[in-house]
Amino acid sequence: MHQWSTLSQNYPASSIRKMAKRAREIGNPIMLTMGEPNFETPDFIKQAAIQGINENRTYYGPNVGEHNFQTAVADKYTKMTGFQFEPDNIMASFGATEGILLVMMSVLNEGDEVLVSNPHYPNYLGQIMSVGAQAVDVPVYEKNQFKIQAADIEAAITDKTKLLIINSPNNPLGSILDREDYEAILAVADKHKITILSDEVYENIIYDGKEHVSLFQIPGASENHFVVNSFSKTYAMTGWRAGYVVGHKQAIHVMAEFREGIGFAVAPFTQDAAVAALESDQTIVREYLQAYDERRHIVVDGLNAIPGFTCLKTEGAFYAFPNIQAFNKSSEAFAMELLEHTHVAITPGSAFGSMGEGYLRISFAQSTEDLKEAISRIGEYVARAYPELH
Repeated sequence: MHQWSTLSQNYPASSIRKMAKRAREIGNPIMLTMGEPNFETPDFIKQAAIQGINENRTYYGPNVGEHNFQTAVADKYTKMTGFQFEPDNIMASFGATEGILLVMMSVLNEGDEVLVSNPHYPNYLGQIMSVGAQAVDVPVYEKNQFKIQAADIEAAITDKTKLLIINSPNNPLGSILDREDYEAILAVADKHKITILSDEVYENIIYDGKEHVSLFQIPGASENHFVVNSFSKTYAMTGWRAGYVVGHKQAIHVMAEFREGIGFAVAPFTQDAAVAALESDQTIVREYLQAYDERRHIVVDGLNAIPGFTCLKTEGAFYAFPNIQAFNKSSEAFAMELLEHTHVAITPGSAFGSMGEGYLRISFAQSTEDLKEAISRIGEYVARAYPELH
């Protein structure tokens, strides 16, 4: 190479995949690092894609998405929020990841600041860097049940702040925002004329009978803000790369123009599969949730029974975020120690920002058998290596 871009030299590598790579080097570990359901995509969704392929829905489609897809998503949000959404409010994207980038391209200029919770989903940082903007941390505390606070958001605002990213249910923290939280955050954002990007990809993975609250259930929110969502987690469709952005029609039109230089369009047959998922009776979603709930108890209850661990009860998504400060080790050192001695791979909390130090993120999207074995191994190791904690 004659030269490298500044972006290529500074782009933040994924610590989640880094830990997964280390784990694979030691043999056959129990992998609790990746946020990927261990379920297969349901057959009725696969069949919808196969039918689309057989009907030759394999050509370029509109940049903004297929009309049937836009209509299905718009209907979903109309029913969910009680406010009217039209197909023109919807854009199909390559998973939520591309949708997030397209929102950033639409609202950010070089040097603008983006408020991001700390801890946070780490891929946000590379996307922010890609458009020449700067990430600014908003600290999130365990004492607040890992919920981002409107007051902390406002304290981080400067005259360069243009975008706020919120994520509920939250990866990696497992917390959810309620209506009052959203109302307070929206009031701060509108007061300072800051755009909100609400990442809601775990919307259907919420426990204890609680229901997801979307930013767009707050009156007026859809005029100036965005919701990004995906089929990956809800329907076990991670490899399909099916997601979408919901927003103002003019913004959707602008993002569709960007698509011309990025990837043209999500495959029409993929969108057919996504429509089949949305228009189903959602039985499979409830079955997945029941399985995740069982796994949640295995992990959270199991960790809290091990001396040295304290873990808040996960409210949403499929992650536990236990406090490990009693071990007096950095999160990376302790994660590597567990990997070496138990062959259980866990992501250090520091992978999600400085406020994640002293914590681990454990994905319980894996089988109950693997989760039980992982907790057993960790408990047995801690009993041997840290007898002073018992």
